[in-house]
Amino acid sequence: MMMKITLGSAKALSLICATALLWGCQQPASRDRNQPKVVATTAVLCDLAQQIGSDSIDLTCLLQPDQDPHVYTPTPEDRRAVEEAQLVLYGGYDYEPSLIRIVQATQSAAPKLAVYEAAVPTPLLGGAHDHDHGEKAGDDHGHDHAEEKTAAATADADQTPDPHVWHDARNGIAIAQVVTQALSELQPAEASTYQQREQAIVAELQQIQAWIPQQIATIPANQRRLITTHDSFGYYARAYGLTESGAIAGLSTQEQPTPTRLTELVNSLRAAQVPTVFRETTSNPQLIGTVAQEAGVQVSAQPLYVEGPGGADSPAPSYQQMLIHNTCAIATGLGGRCQPPQRQS
Repeated sequence: MMMKITLGSAKALSLICATALLWGCQQPASRDRNQPKVVATTAVLCDLAQQIGSDSIDLTCLLQPDQDPHVYTPTPEDRRAVEEAQLVLYGGYDYEPSLIRIVQATQSAAPKLAVYEAAVPTPLLGGAHDHDHGEKAGDDHGHDHAEEKTAAATADADQTPDPHVWHDARNGIAIAQVVTQALSELQPAEASTYQQREQAIVAELQQIQAWIPQQIATIPANQRRLITTHDSFGYYARAYGLTESGAIAGLSTQEQPTPTRLTELVNSLRAAQVPTVFRETTSNPQLIGTVAQEAGVQVSAQPLYVEGPGGADSPAPSYQQMLIHNTCAIATGLGGRCQPPQRQS
């Protein structure tokens, strides 16, 4: 599906940008047939391409904020957009598998860049959770799922790269740099402007990178355990001092948990004594709600934005604000506090 900015949403975003100092806030780009056509497959790439390219590119975003990339079915319009693009930015690491197949099958001369692979060449690795860990149903894991994810150099046969690289703000900086380089090669006359915008994004992300651990530190030490709908916060947990104690599904929301896995997770929740588990905006909340009820814990009031920003009318309209929203939801959900950062002008 193509990104469409309606008159109403454009006016709303313009008003928000005019009345508040918002992280990553950009005016909506106007469409010009003379601008180079750029396609971004994911919400994170779409947002950063918009922040950097602004009104100098004709940007099409294939995935909307409420769509799950793991199960998305491309449309004929998606295929046409990729075929007509002068630059295609996609995630890679099998994050958006159906769209990656279209991109790789397209024979156009346009550059097609796997941005996450270029930005984070040594990803974390993780195996699917829809298998029996070989533990008794009543046993606590006794290990950290973030530690299960290792660097690519130590891969074994059943591990796959974790594509959710953007949950570490340092990786977000690398992603912004890759996008800036690609846009600069497409539009050399705009390169200095792109670099200035990139520098502003980097400064914001560096501030957020320093701010996140301060919020996590307010969580009681024995409650710094993160349990989500699917296995997507390994980078966040490793970067900011949390234990990723489990997820209902593996790296993809397509992975359906076995009864053994569900029993294992309920027992792990009881043993860990975490106060809250976290639902995601793009996943069905029913399963995690059932697990939480069985374990006697609550589901977070604020869902996490896992696949990227949530759109102009959400609490997380930009990549930067997504990191802030998720951190505040995690910190307060696990018994800590959150003081939103003050954007430096």
